[in-house]
Amino acid sequence: MRINWYCRSTFTQFGVEAAYPNKYLHWKKKRKRHQNHECVDSHWRCTNEMCLIQPKLIEQINSGTYGWKADNYSQFWGMSLKEGFSYRLGTFHPSAALLDMQPVTENTAAVADFPGFFVASYEWPGWIHDPLDQRNCAASWAFSTASVAADRIAIHSQGRFTDNLSPQNLVSCAIKNQHGCKGGSISNAWSYIKKHGLVSHACYPLFWNQLHPMTCAITSVFDAEGKRRAIKPCPNQFETSNRIYQCGSPYRIPSKEADIMREIRENGPVQAIMKVYEDFFLYKSGIYRHTSEEPQHEPQERSHSVKLVGWGMLEDVEGQWQKYWIAANSWGISWGESGHFRILRGQNECDIEKLIIATKCHL
Repeated sequence: MRINWYCRSTFTQFGVEAAYPNKYLHWKKKRKRHQNHECVDSHWRCTNEMCLIQPKLIEQINSGTYGWKADNYSQFWGMSLKEGFSYRLGTFHPSAALLDMQPVTENTAAVADFPGFFVASYEWPGWIHDPLDQRNCAASWAFSTASVAADRIAIHSQGRFTDNLSPQNLVSCAIKNQHGCKGGSISNAWSYIKKHGLVSHACYPLFWNQLHPMTCAITSVFDAEGKRRAIKPCPNQFETSNRIYQCGSPYRIPSKEADIMREIRENGPVQAIMKVYEDFFLYKSGIYRHTSEEPQHEPQERSHSVKLVGWGMLEDVEGQWQKYWIAANSWGISWGESGHFRILRGQNECDIEKLIIATKCHL
């Protein structure tokens, strides 16, 4: 049974409160938290602000020829567009220093010299980590950074170390010029991993300390070899390994399509900062491109960071081949294509190719 975005009268009428108690309690909390919605004809309506879930926009996308499909996600029910931008993203716009970073240049083959399809999880099975869910914590800066670092540690160690790294470690401990679940920069995140390192996701789970989420639960010192060693046990008492993983300085990859492909194929997934518009929240499948027909209001966008894990090509309904990147988001595996999305490749769609960051993680 699929539960639509109904308000209390409909929930009670169909017995959802009894059949789906967790869903109902979740809905009740949202009702109290979002006072800018009202019940109209048994459906929630945003009264003062644009809703994050817009049925007309979903219908427009699904009935059009945009090359991708949209969906009505229950995790976004009751949220305004402003709240979506505020809580579901969180990567600060790149600083001037980051944008001025000189790309690492190497002799690169042409795009045609690469395979038409490549996915990191096929190339390195068991070493590439699935997307996590940042929930309403505006910390994509931490989730994308930790995930890229974890993948590269596994690849560069030839599978010796395959732990997923803890984004919560970054959110709670990388506090210099960062704002935790209210946003942060990827440059500061990489600086923290280089200097202090991260423990595993199993050691320091997401949202571990709800009462004091910004209290760092890991302390470390330098050992005799100049590497970080934790001097506290894991916050998760059931995990015994508090090993700290560190990476080198981040480096920038040129924005050319072939350069990005070479880096992914040779060294593993990379980090990208992209612009997110309101339609991106609704993505379900296909090759994403921003729909330019905005519904009677000024378009809005914010910065978001994701992990690029591969590429491919797909023939569209008109017989034209569309190139795409495969990227991992941080909104859980129920969003998009098992937590991933495809986006146009070679056209800098939503600035996806403007700033590409990688690192070396030799342990």
